[in-house]
Amino acid sequence: MGKRSKRNSGPREGSRRAEKIAQRNERLAELPPKRPFEGLAAECDLVALREFVPSATAPLPLVSNEAGRSVTLATVLPGAVAALVRDQSGDTPPECFVGLQLAVHSGNPARDVAVATEWVTTATPGTSLSQATIDAESPNIADVIAADKLLDIEVHGDFNWWLANGSSTGELPAAVQRANELIMPSARLDADGIVAAWWVDAGEKAHLRWVRPEDEDSLMRAMARLHAREHLTLGEGSRFAGSFRTHGLLVPVFDLDPDRHHEEWVSAASTLQERLEEALNDDSAFTLAERRARDGIIGRQVTLR
Repeated sequence: MGKRSKRNSGPREGSRRAEKIAQRNERLAELPPKRPFEGLAAECDLVALREFVPSATAPLPLVSNEAGRSVTLATVLPGAVAALVRDQSGDTPPECFVGLQLAVHSGNPARDVAVATEWVTTATPGTSLSQATIDAESPNIADVIAADKLLDIEVHGDFNWWLANGSSTGELPAAVQRANELIMPSARLDADGIVAAWWVDAGEKAHLRWVRPEDEDSLMRAMARLHAREHLTLGEGSRFAGSFRTHGLLVPVFDLDPDRHHEEWVSAASTLQERLEEALNDDSAFTLAERRARDGIIGRQVTLR
C-alpha cells in the first residue's frame, strides 16, 4: 500500500504555518474593495469627483441627521483635508464639508468619506479633520449616505467657494488664487440616461471621460463591437482615445474638438449610450474584426489605482 498523501491536509492547529495563513487572511480582509463605492447609485460620479473633476460640490444625502447639520461633499478642500466645519455668524448652522481628493488617505475612499461625514456632523465649528482614521468600528459608506440617491452636483469654474462670505484674511485667498490659476474648465453632460460623462477643456484638446457602471468584461465586449463598426465615437470632431480603470470601473476617454461647447456633445453622447446598450445585450460570438478591436482597446488601457 502506498503512503497516504498529505497534499490536501490542512495545517495543524497552533502550528507556525497556521499562524501565517491566519495573518495572511487578516491582511487580505483589510485590503480595500475593488469597487469601494459599489452599491451606491452615485458610484460613477463619486469616482469621477474623486479622480479627475477639479472643482465641484454636492449636498450629501445622509441616512440620518440627528445633529441637524447639512453636509456638502467637495472634490477637494483647502489643504486637501478630509473635512472641515466652517463657522457661521449668528444662529446660522455651521457649514460642513467633506472632501474626496485628500492629501492623506486610507486607501479606501468610501470609508474615508464615511468617517469624515460622521465626524463633521458633530465637530466644533472652525475645526478641520486632516485625515480620516479607519479602524474596525468605522462606518461603511452605506451606513452614512443613502445608497439609492444620485448627487445633485454643482460644477464650479473656480475655487472661490473655499472663502466663507467672501473672506479675504489669512493665507486662504492666496491658496484660492493659486488653485484658480491651474483649474481647467469642466462640465458634466446633462441628459436622460447619461450619468458621469465629464467634459474637460485641456487647452489644445478637450476630452470626455465617461465613468461606466457596467462589469468591465461586458463593457469591453460592447466597446469592441462598436469599435469594429467605427461606432465607438461621438461623431465628427471626436476620436476614441482609450480607457483607464479606476476603483474597479472602466472609463472610456474621447478626444474632442476644443472649439465646441460641452453642450454640443450631449446629443452624440445619448446616441452612443443607445449603441452601447444594444451592444451590451448582444451575446453573439465575436467576429475576427471584433476580436482585433478588443485587443486594440485592451492594449491602450491603463490603471490609475
